[in-house]
Amino acid sequence: MKFLILSQYYPPETGAPQNRLHSLALNLVKNSCDVEVLTAMPNYPKMEIFEGYNGLSYKKENIDGIKVHRSKIYVSKSKGVLKRLLNYFSFVISSIRVSNKLSKTDYIICESPPLFLGISALYISKKLNAKLIFNVSDLWPESAEKLDIVNNKFFLNLAYKLEKYLYNKSFLVTCQTQGIVANINKRFPHIPTLWLPNGIDKEVYDVPENKDWIRDYGIEGKRIYVYAGIIGHAQGLDVIIKTKNWLVNNKFDLSKKVAFVIIGDGPEKQRLEDLNEELKTNITFLPNTPKIEVLKMLKACHGYIVPLKKLDLFLGAIPSKIFDALALSKPILLGVDGEAKSLFIDKGQAGIYFEPENEISLAKAIIKLENNPIQASIYGDSGFAYANKNFDRNNIAKKLLKMIQKLNIINQTLTI
Repeated sequence: MKFLILSQYYPPETGAPQNRLHSLALNLVKNSCDVEVLTAMPNYPKMEIFEGYNGLSYKKENIDGIKVHRSKIYVSKSKGVLKRLLNYFSFVISSIRVSNKLSKTDYIICESPPLFLGISALYISKKLNAKLIFNVSDLWPESAEKLDIVNNKFFLNLAYKLEKYLYNKSFLVTCQTQGIVANINKRFPHIPTLWLPNGIDKEVYDVPENKDWIRDYGIEGKRIYVYAGIIGHAQGLDVIIKTKNWLVNNKFDLSKKVAFVIIGDGPEKQRLEDLNEELKTNITFLPNTPKIEVLKMLKACHGYIVPLKKLDLFLGAIPSKIFDALALSKPILLGVDGEAKSLFIDKGQAGIYFEPENEISLAKAIIKLENNPIQASIYGDSGFAYANKNFDRNNIAKKLLKMIQKLNIINQTLTI
């Protein structure tokens, strides 16, 4: 089988879709598939074209044996809707323009969001006579509407119509969470769907521990709790700063023993740094860092914080950063209710749940870990075993291939 992965985001950028899609490409190759990638010039999350890619309209390269085609994209640091749309549609147009450089393929896996990339996917799939697999990692425009990122009713109506059209034109819709599967099945019961979750690559996480950064940032001897990822609106990272403030005011001795570290960049970073200064909480902020280096740093930490805002929208969310902690046998402090809690706290016993956006709840979870380090270690071991059994990325790739084969047999039967 031959696959083309179409995504606006891909390494050397760091982030959830970048890591997940590159892993999928590598694991498809392991299963005797041929894979190419069509993506944009790297720019995320700082919205600056990376050095070595500036001024290029097309670039072909090889990343870990995967052939990668890159096309031009407009980037801007502006948070305005118009600038964001220009960012999305510039890649839609440029990816169509370079489609003549692509090899013939059997299947196109299109990553959404951005939803609009589906326009390019439809064009390229028709041109190459390939079947479209639409991969939904976030329900869009629903999430944009509920987070109040987009509130123009006319635009939202058009986006919902595009969403419906793309699903109907897809050979298969794959979904990152069971909640997304249920949502799409309820609205479009005739569309074939598959839960294609994130996961772990066991060999990738076999990295050495790095403690140098702990000394460099002056937090030696501390019990370190980390968040690493995009610093955006959805994460609700105020809870980390407010938790440290609560500990200072209510558990002063413990507050001196623990350190909170936030690694990454994003639109909320400056505001959080300002809040940190205002409350004098001494949270350590580190810049966006390559994934392999983050893993080395996480090995030296004591717990991993995974927060989201308290919204019904996130009851079906599974933040990808959970898997980093599980693969490194680190206990998680999970501020996400619903599917994530059911999988990784109730079933996986990988850590402690705290109420989203509730600093007292998070503080009590930290106190519990600090008072029982043996239990913290048990959580880490349990989480690793659970992820290894249920979320191995090679097995996830195999599941996709089996579903494709099944649908092809069904379709052939229906045409006879």
